[in-house]
Amino acid sequence: MNQLAQFDDSKLVLAVERARALLDDGDVTTARVLAGGAYEHAKAAAQFASRYAAVEELAGPLIKKARMLQGEALLIEAQAKIRLAAEWTVAQETGTGLKGRPKSVPDVEHLSVADTGLTRKEMHEARKLASAEQREPGIVERAIEARLSAGLEPSRANLRAAIGTDSATAAERGNNLYETPPEAMRTLLSLTRFAPNVWEPACGKGAISRMLEDVGYQVELSDLIDYSTADRHGEVQRVENFLASAPRCEDPGRPDIVTNPPYGTDLNAFVAHALRAHRPRRMALLLNLNFLCGFDDPDRCFAMDENPPSDVWVFTRRLPMMHRDGWDGPEASSRMNTAWFVWTLDEATGTYDADGKRGTQLVRVDWKTFQESTLIGPKESERGEPREDKPQTSGECPEAPLPEETHGPAGTAVIPSKRGRPRKAVPA
Repeated sequence: MNQLAQFDDSKLVLAVERARALLDDGDVTTARVLAGGAYEHAKAAAQFASRYAAVEELAGPLIKKARMLQGEALLIEAQAKIRLAAEWTVAQETGTGLKGRPKSVPDVEHLSVADTGLTRKEMHEARKLASAEQREPGIVERAIEARLSAGLEPSRANLRAAIGTDSATAAERGNNLYETPPEAMRTLLSLTRFAPNVWEPACGKGAISRMLEDVGYQVELSDLIDYSTADRHGEVQRVENFLASAPRCEDPGRPDIVTNPPYGTDLNAFVAHALRAHRPRRMALLLNLNFLCGFDDPDRCFAMDENPPSDVWVFTRRLPMMHRDGWDGPEASSRMNTAWFVWTLDEATGTYDADGKRGTQLVRVDWKTFQESTLIGPKESERGEPREDKPQTSGECPEAPLPEETHGPAGTAVIPSKRGRPRKAVPA
């Protein structure tokens, strides 16, 4: 039986048409609600059709039609929100807008957020949507049309991202430079030791490298962008694309890697290239906690499944906000959950998971705990001296010697435990 043939979208078409008519007639609140329902209905229809895309020829046309209706419903909903935001703005400017629940009914008519049918969060988003449309008239419709033209779903999340109401626009992000807060580095350098030579391949203006140098590491600097960042010896950073950097796996003196890689479309490739081409004995990356998830990107799977990290130190308390370079607006608290992902090469097997015998240890840490801790540098005997590694077979990369102990908060030492078991702190 043809299950797609049974799907009737006539009611969905009528709902979208009705929402448009209501908006044109000025019934903005009802139009928004109806358009929102039509959006969800169309989204479900496209998902329904996608389930049969491989076996039924009707799936393609239905997906396309459902997405067109979803896009139209999304446009109506957005336009309704923009009008409601405009009414609210006028009410605020004229003093007839209520910011909270009044204790008594006023003598004159006032407009509250509840009267618009939006929550306070939705009103905040609607006002940002209205501001974007005011700056660039037609931007909402163009963003939705761009998704449809590319054969992609026109979702609310993509609309927010496309017009910059959810985060900074691509133009605002510029070079995608978000300086790493010192709290993140203090935590990392309280928990582990690296080889004497460390490479910072996304060095930016030196937020990470300065702290590494302060505890005695020799730091190699590079970045896609020329920030003219120099190390403590005056050596200026290399300007290079990390994704195109030549492999260094066979170099016995290759450095460890510590960086806060640029987030975005190249993130998965960045991490995978580091593991494939350079195979550092130890690598620490500050990443969004969502990096733990995902299954359909080969590079993500290579980094998390085929070459899993030895440790993931999850910040229980969000780090101070990493504002983009050049930001001069009000500072906000971070909405992102982050963690240090640490890969440690196993010396005996030349793999990151000891041939499947070592899993990833996930530990919750609070960066405030390490504000007064003693930071770990390279061993005194290793500073500035070449490493002495055990002989290796072709294609294998030796492991950096693990520290005898790593230091936690002042007055304690965190003793490395067997994989999968909690660490314990003892007096130092």
